[in-house]
Amino acid sequence: MAPGFGSAELFRMIGSFALVLALMDALLWALRKLQSRMHSHQPGRRMQIIESLSVGPRQKFALLRVGEHEVLVGITPTQMTSLAHWPANNSSQLSITPSDSGSIIHATLSETKAPHVA
Repeated sequence: MAPGFGSAELFRMIGSFALVLALMDALLWALRKLQSRMHSHQPGRRMQIIESLSVGPRQKFALLRVGEHEVLVGITPTQMTSLAHWPANNSSQLSITPSDSGSIIHATLSETKAPHVA
């Protein structure tokens, strides 16, 4: 060992390092718990993610409820696109089918006969 650096100092330094690691672990655990509580369903929230579906490694569809409306959104790494929207109370009557070309999604409401959104 180096002169002036005894085993007591070495044990104290290792103990201090272990204490710092334990405090960091406890802080990370507390932050994760706090984050999960913040993202829980709160009655005053105006926007909620109802469902999401991954369609590729970095692409997905998300069904959002914003106030009294539901919105189908396509999400890629570089953009978000609104594909369709309708009143939230008519969501059970929604039918989504692939278009003839297979590359665009058309959404129609069966009862209101609203035009499809591509």
